[in-house]
Amino acid sequence: MKKWELVEMDWRKNSCCCDVEEIVRLERRIFPKHESLSESLIRELKKRNSGLIFAKRGDEIAGYAMYSLNSSLCASITKLAVKEEYRGQGLGEALLNAAIQKCRTRKIQRVCLHVDPLRTPAVSLYNKLGFQIDHLIEGYYSSDRNAYRMYLDFDV
Repeated sequence: MKKWELVEMDWRKNSCCCDVEEIVRLERRIFPKHESLSESLIRELKKRNSGLIFAKRGDEIAGYAMYSLNSSLCASITKLAVKEEYRGQGLGEALLNAAIQKCRTRKIQRVCLHVDPLRTPAVSLYNKLGFQIDHLIEGYYSSDRNAYRMYLDFDV
């Protein structure tokens, strides 16, 4: 079976139209409506400080990582999503590492993200890659859903 290829989205290419549509479908399937960027994904990608890396094999997209360069010192992982049937196979780790490396090329000193503490596999993945919990933000996702703010610092 062919391996997954990690591809950086370039919204200016006409060929990425189908990929964007597939990512929007995946976004809608994985995230609750109020957390989904499906309505604004293209607008987010057009921002000069945003990027998206996705895993593709043939016409299928299995997951993606989206990042934003907030300042010259700090970046955020804004989304990490993997189709349920491909979870636990290292794809999320590969996508996250690729996004982190993109941020590092910009001489970023810190990468931050937010994650629901109840998403134990995601928290474990972030810990495995060196992220540390900064603090708990109560009501971050909704009145009854909190988030850890996590960070990864680089030696500059």
